[in-house]
Amino acid sequence: MVRQGADREMIVEAVGLTKVFRDFWMRTKAVAVDHIDFHIEPGEIFGLLGPNGSGKSTTIKMILGLLHKTAGRLVVFGKNPSDVSIKNRIGFLPEESYLYRFLNARETLDYYGRLFQLDRNTRRRRTEELLEMVGLTNVAHRPIGEFSKGMTRRIGIAQALVNDPDFLILDEPTSGLDPIGTKQVKELLLELRARKKTILLSSHLLSDVQDVCDRMVMLYGGTIQAEGTVDEMLKDSEHTVIETPRLKPETIARVEELIQSMEGVAIDSIREPRQRLEDVFMNMVERARENKVATSGAAEGGATASFLKQDDLGDDLIESLVNEAVQEDRSKQLDQPAVETDREVRDQVLEKLSEPDPVPQQVKGPAPEAPRDVDNDMIEGLLSPDERDKESS
Repeated sequence: MVRQGADREMIVEAVGLTKVFRDFWMRTKAVAVDHIDFHIEPGEIFGLLGPNGSGKSTTIKMILGLLHKTAGRLVVFGKNPSDVSIKNRIGFLPEESYLYRFLNARETLDYYGRLFQLDRNTRRRRTEELLEMVGLTNVAHRPIGEFSKGMTRRIGIAQALVNDPDFLILDEPTSGLDPIGTKQVKELLLELRARKKTILLSSHLLSDVQDVCDRMVMLYGGTIQAEGTVDEMLKDSEHTVIETPRLKPETIARVEELIQSMEGVAIDSIREPRQRLEDVFMNMVERARENKVATSGAAEGGATASFLKQDDLGDDLIESLVNEAVQEDRSKQLDQPAVETDREVRDQVLEKLSEPDPVPQQVKGPAPEAPRDVDNDMIEGLLSPDERDKESS
């Protein structure tokens, strides 16, 4: 039974988790993970840190059910990690994105949408929203094989979100991204957390982890060397920092005299505040955009895809219906003596939405075609016979 915390079921719980790699004669080659204990709570961003060879990727593969544990206990959503029923609740971005080089961006997202058995309209809508979100709409027709590493990373993030997962696992998500893309990914993670998504983040870029994670563990040699919240991990109990507006040299001298007389210690250093390099870089980019400087790289990402913002779906639907009704009303201005206001049209739309649904009538005719940028024959060739049967049914 999964341990309960604050009346919530843990997303992941590991107790004494161990993974030993052995050779053909069952001799121990390496102890990749050595009796580690940790848990991941719902709605938090959990950091998994450590140098190369510390056991991070092995731990992630065991959570995904790609590797079997040697000893200990590991449950995901209260079940064994190999249980197929939990797979559609997980999104995964590996350290290296292994994507089909001959598919373009739209076809790639459509392919992964089919693997999750999403219907055609849902795939089409989510594909366009995700491409806009990661800034790849303008290059959606180009094969993945022509993408730079940063652009490949962006489409990798999009494919990890296509199924709207409850649990998102990201292995080095900002690797290869420029500061703009890195900042966008961090903002996306914070927004997903606000939407009650749970995220496991593994990264070598400690500043990224520091900016977004709630809790973290640090691995070395397959064991946990440190763990806790970000505040607990970064707290420096050996020093005291006092910030003031700029002081005159004589004022500083008198303060130091007072500290020496009362505490018996001298001031270690005096320095001016500094900006973060990320802030300086983003200010430069903003100035360049204001001056309309052209760039051939990936565009800045747009807003978070609407299907990831579940709380706003009702408002978005109403607004779209209102806009359609307003446009239709304006097209009839020459035939009607008076034009209704937008508020009146909105009221009519809400009134229609509250009416009982009419008896559905069978609509004859072909199903809507997928976007022209998607080669259905090519994608179907990548699917297994079982998956093609599900798609056609």
